[in-house]
Amino acid sequence: MTGPIEPDRLGLVRYDEAFAWQQARADAVRAGTAREALAVLQHPPVYTLGMRGERRHVLVTPEALAERGADFVMTDRGGDVTFHGPGQLVAYPILDLRRRDLGPATYVRMLEVVLIETLAHFSIAACRVSGRPGVWVEGAKVAALGVRVRGGVSTHGVALNVSTDLAWFDVIVPCGIADAGVTSMERLLGVAPPHQTVEDAFIEAFARVFEVRVAHLDAAEVA
Repeated sequence: MTGPIEPDRLGLVRYDEAFAWQQARADAVRAGTAREALAVLQHPPVYTLGMRGERRHVLVTPEALAERGADFVMTDRGGDVTFHGPGQLVAYPILDLRRRDLGPATYVRMLEVVLIETLAHFSIAACRVSGRPGVWVEGAKVAALGVRVRGGVSTHGVALNVSTDLAWFDVIVPCGIADAGVTSMERLLGVAPPHQTVEDAFIEAFARVFEVRVAHLDAAEVA
């Protein structure tokens, strides 16, 4: 099913609820009964570990994470361990990559371009680093990527630190990279831009890079 992508602005959503939304939408896209989708949201504090991630990169027990007010979830995306929480823009594109003739590696590179263009809108010069997925500024990661492609359709996506409390990353080795830190738009700019403005810039960059029409919605519910 083709047509414009209507971004679902889901607000603050538990990780398990967002995961269920992704699975249901991806199944419908594969079946041809739903259009591609793009969800932009935030999560309550949660640490997620990808399929090929290493448990040793979580430096404390799940019980200790719970005491800090965060969940711990094993998930089916690529990549290692990362943190999601308030102040972070998370985006989950559900795209039919087969119809778009995109391989997974090209798809990841395009998502990186979307993030780089989003940050450029706020005069932040971000870049790729060879061999290290994600988007970087001054040697620190500002955005992480982790995707899964099944039956030609993508799930999971990207996480951009807007005003995230970076102390949450202290108890993990973010993305399994021990010799680099993390940063945020707030740290780089000295003040956090409005989250809605960052969402808008991301959606507009996504539309340009993936050459899609995007119908702007004010809000949407998980369904």
